[in-house]
Amino acid sequence: MPVRHPAEDSLERARRVCLALPESFEQEAWGAPTFRVRKRMFAIFAAAGRGRGRDALWLAAPLGVQEILVRSEPDKFFVPPYVGVKGWIGVNVDVVDDDELHSLAVQSYCIFAPKKLRALVAG
Repeated sequence: MPVRHPAEDSLERARRVCLALPESFEQEAWGAPTFRVRKRMFAIFAAAGRGRGRDALWLAAPLGVQEILVRSEPDKFFVPPYVGVKGWIGVNVDVVDDDELHSLAVQSYCIFAPKKLRALVAG
């Protein structure tokens, strides 16, 4: 059963998870908060008012993972516009717990972070 976090602000959860990663920072782009490591974007926060009914965090995923996640858990995951064609996943923030959100953010971060920084979050 999905864990819902209606009382907690989704953007604050996304910030807490993404900004905990080494050398990550937030930068606004396209009117939305994005999270980056060494100027490379690894996450985009999409507020509910941006064409969707729910707050979401868009994250890069390894090749083939997008299709598996979207097909197996469509309440949690979706193919986001623009970056979905590159294999990114959309995560409905209100239905994932902090551990899963953290794990997905680390996975995305490690796609873009240099080897030295990836080693700090590995394991």
